Amino acid sequence: MRTFVRRYGWVAATALLAAGCEQAAERPGLAGVEAKAPEHRAAPASAAGASAPRHAYFGDLHIHTQNSIDSYNFGVRATPDDAYRFAKGEALAHPLGYSIRLQGGPLDFLAVTDHGEYLGVAAALADPEHPQASHPVAVKLRSSDPQERWEAGLALDGWVRGKPVSGLDPSPIVRSIWQETVAAAERHDDPGRFTTFVAYEFSSTPGGVNLHRNVIFSGNDVPALPFSAVDSVNPEDLWTWLDEQRANGIEALAIPHNSNWSQGRMFDRTDWAGEPIDAAYAEQRRRNEPLVEITQGKGTSETHPALSPNDEWADFELWRKNSMTYGEDGSIVFAEGATTGAYARDALRAGLELEREIAANPYRFGFIGASDGHNAAGSVEEDQHFGHAGKMDGTPAARGSLPDGRQGLGQMQFELEMIEWGASGLTGVWAEENTRESIYAAFRRKEAFATSGPRIRVRFFAGFDYPDDLPNQHHAAERAYAGGVPMGGELAAQPGNAPRFFVQAARAPREAWLQRAQVVKSWIDGSGETHERVFDVACSDGLTPDPKTHRCPDNGASVDLDDCSISLDKGDVELVTLWSDPTFDPTERALYYARVLQNPTCRWSTWEAIRAGVEPTSKVPATIQERAWSSPIWIAPAVR
Repeated sequence: MRTFVRRYGWVAATALLAAGCEQAAERPGLAGVEAKAPEHRAAPASAAGASAPRHAYFGDLHIHTQNSIDSYNFGVRATPDDAYRFAKGEALAHPLGYSIRLQGGPLDFLAVTDHGEYLGVAAALADPEHPQASHPVAVKLRSSDPQERWEAGLALDGWVRGKPVSGLDPSPIVRSIWQETVAAAERHDDPGRFTTFVAYEFSSTPGGVNLHRNVIFSGNDVPALPFSAVDSVNPEDLWTWLDEQRANGIEALAIPHNSNWSQGRMFDRTDWAGEPIDAAYAEQRRRNEPLVEITQGKGTSETHPALSPNDEWADFELWRKNSMTYGEDGSIVFAEGATTGAYARDALRAGLELEREIAANPYRFGFIGASDGHNAAGSVEEDQHFGHAGKMDGTPAARGSLPDGRQGLGQMQFELEMIEWGASGLTGVWAEENTRESIYAAFRRKEAFATSGPRIRVRFFAGFDYPDDLPNQHHAAERAYAGGVPMGGELAAQPGNAPRFFVQAARAPREAWLQRAQVVKSWIDGSGETHERVFDVACSDGLTPDPKTHRCPDNGASVDLDDCSISLDKGDVELVTLWSDPTFDPTERALYYARVLQNPTCRWSTWEAIRAGVEPTSKVPATIQERAWSSPIWIAPAVR
């Protein structure tokens, strides 16, 4: 293994921190599908290469406005236009009246994903002049009693009920608001500068089990109405609808989110009917869901300590009270949820098992992050957190970081540990340009990565003939494309020749320095049992991984919990390495992905406690190690 780390003194690093918003101008070195979607499948880079230099672009694919019933019930009155303006760097008024704004600069792309179920209906029925204003639900929406308003919101929750509200015809409203949603995306799409995606959320929640997906369209050719959980709570029906749209020339994909809240149903080992997964199911799911959202405000869904006991970093921003049940009176009870089938790494391992059994893998997906912000804005910065749910968590006390916080709306109180919710996350892609066509193509080939909020740039390649000095070459990424495959791709194993993995990560402006780069491996052995292992592959501060434990020594970075100041002389601006797996077996099917960790910093709850002059809560860690995850690379076993 050859590792190169580029280090800077604290003066130079501080200057880089002050540089702020240079996130879009990356230097090159860092820088319609039918049933099978051939034009979007990633060809091996050794055969096709990258047609032009690819640059890192960051965005959020999960934002709600007043057109989502829950957002409206949280007091949000901001529109899709407001959401796009916020993403482009403008200030926005929070529902409680204070101003919110991205400190790290504008995003490169955004998708407004309002719930398709009763899209815009709450805002429309709140108008006493609306033609359906006399409906009992509409009357409750306009009530001065917050309890009645909450009950009206629950009645409209198609993603909870899975059926229409009696006597209410939402289709004229949904059709009109959907047209406005498309028009807003068109108004703000600015090729080369800012990209918008027409999108919505399919929000199936049968019995409180989260099976939500964000549906992202490639362009402005979209159906007249979104397919929602009012049509069917079965995600397989959504995939069939997407296939039908594709056959009619309308291209879209679905992105599952909050698998941690799914009670193991998101990545089940059976289909909706409880039958074993077959090849047709696997191919349809893989075709329609090439990406999975693994981090967001309601917790991180990479893995869990119960699933990955040997991964010291598995216990990261977990939402533990994530099992939700509903009472007849609308009360909501939260408890600890299942782990198997509820986390992405576990699903990747299940995919290896299924591929061995049925020669098809439903869980060959890439990673993204998103905020799930319900304020028409994503809160992704620890030191500027403003919550995710309007008035419900718009103050530090309501979020639980200060004593005596009360969470809920009016008389409706929740057993909801919002202190466990995070200031996360963002999607990164490697694309030729900031346009719908280029970024959507990156989604399809899974050249996408997730971050917990900071705009860490991470690249990950695999190849057999990379030269030893590749990490130190000026155009390393271009050479990596030419000689291997990027994240999201597959490499066929060669007998007697282990692949080499090129990992490159760069610190985000305004953020802490990088501590380590890791490679997470999952594989299936000859007996059909899956395994996983985490390797530290690049260490900061001139340190090297221990050859036995494969762990970096502690670099000594610290956080002062009196004022949240961090070490200025620890960590690196960039980590880059060429690594070979010492345990590689060409006969085993395997996958690998990169994970990059920053030095520790204060968590949002600690920032808020310090500003208020109180001790940070003991319910969550005082510090956090922000991180980024590449999409996986799969290794097909060598033919015997």
